[in-house]
Amino acid sequence: MPQYLLLPAPAANRVYAEAAASMVRAELTVLSRAALATRVGSIESATVAGVEYLAFEADELTDRDLGFLGLTSAFYALFEADGDLLRPVAVPSPDRYPSDLLTILKYQGKTNEQFTRLVLNVTAASTARPEGVLDRTLRVLDPVCGRGTTLSQAVMYGLDAVGIDVDTKDFELYSSFFTTWLKDHRFKHAAATTPVRREKSVIAKKYEAVFAAEKADYLAGAKQTLTCYAADTLRAAELVRPGTVDVLVGDLPYGVQHGSRGPRGLVRSPLDLLDGALAGWASTLRKGGAMGLAWNVRVAPRDRVRALLESAGLTVLDGPGYDDLRHRVDRAITRDVVVARKD
Repeated sequence: MPQYLLLPAPAANRVYAEAAASMVRAELTVLSRAALATRVGSIESATVAGVEYLAFEADELTDRDLGFLGLTSAFYALFEADGDLLRPVAVPSPDRYPSDLLTILKYQGKTNEQFTRLVLNVTAASTARPEGVLDRTLRVLDPVCGRGTTLSQAVMYGLDAVGIDVDTKDFELYSSFFTTWLKDHRFKHAAATTPVRREKSVIAKKYEAVFAAEKADYLAGAKQTLTCYAADTLRAAELVRPGTVDVLVGDLPYGVQHGSRGPRGLVRSPLDLLDGALAGWASTLRKGGAMGLAWNVRVAPRDRVRALLESAGLTVLDGPGYDDLRHRVDRAITRDVVVARKD
């Protein structure tokens, strides 16, 4: 059976770089289990000529297999071992747009782009239709989207994306940035911000951009949509039609610099947010859709988060890969990821 070596790209974040190899190994394990029918064997670290790779055996890789491997958050290059030699393997890039969509915005507290991509990957792969991330038919919702890192990554993949955030400043910054980015790159588009009313009251501001990577696609109706709401995420079920989302991902407030706002003011634990929001979030998922959440285990134990997901009618996925995504962010934050599916 052929052996392959995946060369990970270096992480820009120093602390995340220390965990990057183990995180990518867990990510590849999830992709193998959920999307590749375990055709990729166990993934191990291997050092060749002083360079660290991730090594695995696999049957002859198909175009579909290579497509999923190319999604990997830290993917840089893939080689097939041929004795002492490494033969490069061409892997298609999943990115539809220039990378500056993800890198231009810089601000304190921004989630690492590699980690954002990893959470989106493992969640999309865990849906009933993992190939939808390759054929660009999945719809993504981030109900705590901040300044849109997850939304931008979904757009990079060619997916439709929806975001909700209570912070009007973040909403305005991201919507302004995205429109400017579309104009700067001369992508054919239409964008507007409008109020959302329910029973004659304004409950949200809505930004919607319709665009395409190629002018011909736009004119032919093959368009992408990015939608953002400045609103309380507890109103997600009022803003996003039930059963229209395939992938829901959220990087929950860590309880250090940021919390969630509730009736008692700033809440440091994400458990109160989940308790109030999960039913609405889950209602937006299609059958077979998946939810992936990242949070700080120092303020919310994994078993409590799992119990809340199960009480919302979701099936938590566990085992190799899914159980191996915990890592240190800084002295006050140890981050974990949980993935659950709506069966």
